Amino acid sequence: MRHCIRPLLAGTTGILALALSLRADPPPAATPATTTPAATAPASPPVTVPAVAAAPAQPESPFAIPATDDGLPGAGPIRRTVRFKQVWVDRRTPWASQVQQDQGALVFLGDSITQGWGDVGSSFPGIKTANRGISGDTSRGVLIRLQADVLSLNPSGVVLLIGTNDLEEKAEPETIAGNVKLIITALRQHDPTMPVILCEVLPSSLSKDRPADKVRKLNALYMEAVADEPQVTVLDTWSLFANPHGDAKEDEMPDLLHPDIVGYAKWAAALRPILETVGLAPAWPDAFSPEVGFTSLFDGHDLTGWEYAGGPVFKGKAATDDDRYVVRNGRLVVTVSHKGQENRILWTTTKFPRNFVLKLEFRASPNADSGIFVREPQLQCRDFIIAGPFAMLKQYRPLDWNEIVVTVRGGLAHCTCNGEVLVDAMPIPPTGPIGLESDHGQMEYRRIRFQEAR
Repeated sequence: MRHCIRPLLAGTTGILALALSLRADPPPAATPATTTPAATAPASPPVTVPAVAAAPAQPESPFAIPATDDGLPGAGPIRRTVRFKQVWVDRRTPWASQVQQDQGALVFLGDSITQGWGDVGSSFPGIKTANRGISGDTSRGVLIRLQADVLSLNPSGVVLLIGTNDLEEKAEPETIAGNVKLIITALRQHDPTMPVILCEVLPSSLSKDRPADKVRKLNALYMEAVADEPQVTVLDTWSLFANPHGDAKEDEMPDLLHPDIVGYAKWAAALRPILETVGLAPAWPDAFSPEVGFTSLFDGHDLTGWEYAGGPVFKGKAATDDDRYVVRNGRLVVTVSHKGQENRILWTTTKFPRNFVLKLEFRASPNADSGIFVREPQLQCRDFIIAGPFAMLKQYRPLDWNEIVVTVRGGLAHCTCNGEVLVDAMPIPPTGPIGLESDHGQMEYRRIRFQEAR
C-alpha cells in the first residue's frame, strides 16, 4: 500500500463527460433536365442543429483541498490525488453539521491511524470524544483544516498524532516538526489552558518509506518543538510499538503502519493515565489505608513532608515550583519533562536510621524512567519491559499498578516488584531520607508508607 489510506474508505466517484457532435451532409447536386421539362421540387429547408448546452460547473466544496499552495500556512507536502481529495470532502462535509453536538469534545486529530480507531469514545466510556482523523493526511493538511475541524468545537483537549505520511512523501523531519509547532501554537492561541497530548510518530518500516532513523529524528524534534509549551504532554507511543530494530511489530501492526485491535487497546491504555493527570478523564478514587503499624509518607493531598535538597520544602503545596512533581487524584505524579531527560530528586524531610520496610505502588507510562532512593543509593523504577533493566520480570504489569517492597536490614536493602526480586542485597548508608527521581516519561506513585522494624 503506497499511501496511508485505509482500503475500507469509499472509492472516488469518476465524473464522465459525453462529447456530442452532429454533422449535416450537403445535398447532392441537381441533375440537369434532358427531356420534357417537369415541375421542379421545392428545395428542402436548411437543417438547424440546436446548440448543446454545456453542463453547469459544479461549485467546489468548501471542504475541498485548496487547488494550489498559494497563501497556505506551513510547508511541505499536501496530497492532491483524486482519491485523497474525495476522502477529504467525504470526511469533512458531515463534520460541519456536527459542530454544535461536538462542542467541548476531546478531539483525536490525525491521519488514517486515528481515523481507523473509529468510535474512539468506546475506548473511553463517559468521555465526549470526536474523531477528526483523515486517511492519508499530512501535518500541513491538518494545519489547513484545524480551524474548521477542531477549533470550531472548542475542544476540552486534543490528542494529536501526525507525520508518518509526510515521511512517505519525503518531507524532512525539520519541515514536519515546523508544521506541528504551528499547530500547537494555534491550539494555544485558541485556549492556553487546553491540554494537548502529542503522540510520537509510530514506528513503521523502510519498506513503507518510513525508515526508523527518520522517525526517531522526527520524534526528537517534536520534543524540542514543545519545550516551551507547558500545556503539551508528549506520549512515547514510538517505544510502545517499536521492535528492537526501531520498526513496527507485525503482531500489533500487521501492515507495518496501522495498529490492530490489540494495538489500539495498548494506545488507549497508554493514554488513560495522561488523560487522568491533565484532568480529561476521571480517576478511580483510592480509599486505601495503611496496614496496622505502617505510617504514610504521602497523604494524597499535598507534598507535605517532601523537599528538594537544599530547599524549598513543599509543605501544603500540591506541586513543586517547577511542576516536575504534582499531586493529582491522590497520586504523586512525576510529570513528563519538556526537555526530554531532566533529573530532579524529591526527598522526604525525614531520615530513616533504623531498619524499616518501605512499600509503594507505581504506574509507568511507556518507556518511563524514574527511581527510588533508599537513603542514598538508587533502585531503578521504570517501565521495566521497555526501559529495563529488569526486562525479564514475569509479574510486571505494563501500564498498570505494580508494588515495590524495600526491606532494609543491617545496612542492606532487599527489593522486590510484585514479589519478584529486583535486588537481593543493595548496600546502603546508615541513615538518610527516601527519594523519588524524575527522569523522563510520566510516573505515578501512590500508597507510599513505611514501618520501622523492631
